[in-house]
Amino acid sequence: MTETLPRIRVKSLDHVTLVVQNLEASRKFYVDLLGMEEVPRPAFSFTGSWFQAGPTQIHLILDESATPTGSDSTRTHHFAFQVDDAAAAVARIEEAGVHLISPPKSRPDGATQVFIRDPDGHSVELCSLPKK
Repeated sequence: MTETLPRIRVKSLDHVTLVVQNLEASRKFYVDLLGMEEVPRPAFSFTGSWFQAGPTQIHLILDESATPTGSDSTRTHHFAFQVDDAAAAVARIEEAGVHLISPPKSRPDGATQVFIRDPDGHSVELCSLPKK
């Protein structure tokens, strides 16, 4: 494979997302048992909670009947890497022939998300912080 675009550089693990059946039971586990801090979550159109675990966050999404299903849903188990510019990474992703689950989109807090699949089919998010 010929690479004409620069490599994408991962800066850090940003978050891990888990789909859960009971947010309160999960909050008790992550906060009361494991000592994580519940942190504010952007105003998404679906229910969930966020927890801080050192420099990494745990994002929980409530498994609701309205939650989309299917192989290309972005509301499923995934982990996210922080990159400088998630939208700019799409050209490199496409050049590499990697499956793009979701093109760049803005979260309610202004961060940019791009979802791709790794070779084994795992959902991977690349995210970049809001531009200042």
